Amino acid sequence: MRKLILAAASIAVLALVGPATAQSPIVIKFSHVVATNTPKGLAAEKFKELAEKYTAGKVKVEVYPNSQLYKDKEELEALQLGAVQMLAPSNAKFGPIGVKEFEVFDLPYLLPDLNTLRKVTEGPLGTKLLKLLDAKGMTGLAYWDNGFKMMSANKKLVAPADYKGLKFRIQSSKVLEAQFRTLGAIPQVMAFSEVYQALQTGVVDGQENTWSNIYTQKMHEVQKYITVTNHGYIGYIVVVNKKFWDGIPADIRTELDKAMKEATAYGNGQSAKENDDALAEIKKTGKSEIVSLTPEQDSAMRKALEPVYQDVAKRVGQPLIDEFLKETRGATN
Repeated sequence: MRKLILAAASIAVLALVGPATAQSPIVIKFSHVVATNTPKGLAAEKFKELAEKYTAGKVKVEVYPNSQLYKDKEELEALQLGAVQMLAPSNAKFGPIGVKEFEVFDLPYLLPDLNTLRKVTEGPLGTKLLKLLDAKGMTGLAYWDNGFKMMSANKKLVAPADYKGLKFRIQSSKVLEAQFRTLGAIPQVMAFSEVYQALQTGVVDGQENTWSNIYTQKMHEVQKYITVTNHGYIGYIVVVNKKFWDGIPADIRTELDKAMKEATAYGNGQSAKENDDALAEIKKTGKSEIVSLTPEQDSAMRKALEPVYQDVAKRVGQPLIDEFLKETRGATN
């Protein structure tokens, strides 16, 4: 696969450095791994619409959803090599390439609500984290929401002990590994596009995801129970190949920044709406029982997952976690 990515990158470089005419638009290939009708998919399409409008056709955005170009694990390498210009990977994807700080977003029960999340992503802390991507050959442009995660399985999950021995699909994330191991479950990294079949065939017993992801991927059809935990957050970082981005004329880049800002506001609004709508639709099907935790059960889950913070602090440092806690809870550990 690396050879294919390198070949694609070579073609992309030739296209960029070859003869250009006044009519030749700047092409941005925007690849992502989810469906078009998800919050990320809709935000990507909105960016395409606005970018082409604001640059008066000087930029053409080609959006490739549903892993049409690359699987989860291949995306960032393709971006760094220049085979694709723009991505919106989940926060968890940056740890394996050496930017472990984004792992903090995966900590359970760190972000209580969307307003608190905005304090982080739209404030100095969010900007500071994006700057860390420069050294990896990419520029961070925006934070996009997917929403808060629920737990699902073919058994009712109401107490920490209920997770013991179950195989859970996770994104590639050391934090999520620690989360499920702390609960006595067995985490299995798996591409998003493979989750439905894995649940259907019993390769994994459960998964964690947002309502919109569960509904659009039809996971509720192959899971008997979904527990309302809101324990974690799924978000994306919109990134662009730094060399490519820096080479775009400043006036055009200004218009693209404007398009991205508006697409971000639109997409994050859609995320909240899509998750509410998806929950309603899942309830209508009656295929999964929606389980709500009592305050005591919720408290037990939070307490059981406290050790994950110590595990993550070993990799990203306690000071960064304290910065997050100051923003999200007004206190530190």
